[in-house]
Amino acid sequence: MTGWNFADVWEIVARQIPDAPAQIQGDRRTTWAEFDRRADGVARFLLDAGVAEQDKVAQYLYNCPEYLESVFATFKAGLVPINTNYRYTDSELVYLWDNADAVAVVFHGTFVDTIERIRDRVPLVTTWLWVDDGSGPCPEWATSYADAAATDPGDQPVQGPWGRSGDHLLMTYTGGTTGMPKGVMWRQNDLYCNLVGNFAPEARERVDPEIIRGLVAGPGPIGLPACPLMHGTGQYTQLIVLSLGGSTVTLQSRNFDVAEMLDTIEREKVQQVALVGDAFSKPILAALDAEPDRWDLSSLFLIASSGVMWSEESKKRLLAYQPGMILVDAFSSSEAIGMGQSMSTSSGTSNTAKFTLGENARVINDADEDVVPGSGETGRVALKGYVPVGYYKDPEKSARTFMEIDGVRYVIPGDYAMVEADGSLTLLGRGSVVINTGGEKVFPEEVEEALKTHPSVADAVAVGVPDEKFGEAVVAVVEPADPTAGVDEATLIAHVKANLAAYKAPKKVLTIDTIGRAPNAKVDYKRLKAYARETLGV
Repeated sequence: MTGWNFADVWEIVARQIPDAPAQIQGDRRTTWAEFDRRADGVARFLLDAGVAEQDKVAQYLYNCPEYLESVFATFKAGLVPINTNYRYTDSELVYLWDNADAVAVVFHGTFVDTIERIRDRVPLVTTWLWVDDGSGPCPEWATSYADAAATDPGDQPVQGPWGRSGDHLLMTYTGGTTGMPKGVMWRQNDLYCNLVGNFAPEARERVDPEIIRGLVAGPGPIGLPACPLMHGTGQYTQLIVLSLGGSTVTLQSRNFDVAEMLDTIEREKVQQVALVGDAFSKPILAALDAEPDRWDLSSLFLIASSGVMWSEESKKRLLAYQPGMILVDAFSSSEAIGMGQSMSTSSGTSNTAKFTLGENARVINDADEDVVPGSGETGRVALKGYVPVGYYKDPEKSARTFMEIDGVRYVIPGDYAMVEADGSLTLLGRGSVVINTGGEKVFPEEVEEALKTHPSVADAVAVGVPDEKFGEAVVAVVEPADPTAGVDEATLIAHVKANLAAYKAPKKVLTIDTIGRAPNAKVDYKRLKAYARETLGV
């Protein structure tokens, strides 16, 4: 083994616990032996199709067993998995697959019509693997994924003639709300050490199969990604679960179904859930409040969130239903895992946006010097250690985000924070969407969190619009909790001023039917800013 490669790790797990469950969806149950065998079949099919080392394979799928199974197959064959947002339009898909140089796509049958419209625009894609979802027959230009998985792999685990390496990549496309999506290139060795090294620190010191065998003495954790596997939070949490010999439970609904999730947690005795902040936790709480005695959640000991802020109120209410849980709010991104975290238990919850700095993280000012705790100075969070190679085919963006400071390589994705006197972080948000009003910087997330604490607000986004006096004015776009009642502009502005400096309060409050968050709970700031400008005529 030349560096940690997930295929090598998972093959060891499959030999250790062949009969333990690896994937569960409804009545479908796949053991580790079956998981390994089917991934071998897909890997052999792709190699027979003529792929080259580190060719790119896109997963255009809702959450399902085939998602992680096809990722396993790419790892086996020395290929690179490419996450694909299933909400993308035709042009966005063409951009993504062209930018990634994808040569194969694994897709759900429901996307046949979309693919047929754009196939001639992605000529590099020569292999299409159709996953049957009951939406229609396999098109003549595609191959049934089930047939590929049944391919005879031979007597040995499948790999390409080039073998496997810890240098082989996993790519996660991120962004698109403030710019075109970017492919974050992770060496598998670095990603494994970052994600799994917390459970087996010796894996960061040496590559030894005995470490895996010692780590997986029996079946591991049962994890459920409530958010999409196509985004970092969903995928990375399941890389951990599977590397610990656990099983991934995916929901059958393609839209977030709270009752199905809670039913599944109870039925499968799920132990860990990955979600994304209040966009998921608030509907969960509404269901629990409506039927507090319906679900047994005693198996659940961890809920992890990443990507957006998670309110203190929601955490407290969730813990009231299952006091034995640990709630982990991870301050991470696709290119920077481990910048910080906030942990809450029944003995105490952390304030929203209050994080403990990660062991390899620091907050630096424009002179690349550490921000002094308690100074009130705003700085950028920088992370060293196991970080990505860079952005695929974007050397300029890579140079701005991945840089050396005093001879040490850091990733600085653009998150701003203050360091309090006690060393904790107060997150302010991404600089790419910061609002500059009268010379003062206003971070939208801070305003949004203040707005969302008002009972009349279901969701909110803050944007900057042109203003003759201040350059930019803060405007709130609000989704009312009760559409028939709406919101009162003056009340909301006063509510924000009671919690934040007055200059951070919105000058205007606009309402919208829905904020329209993506499946990973992030928002399209460009779209909402355009909505605000059009509504206000500026």
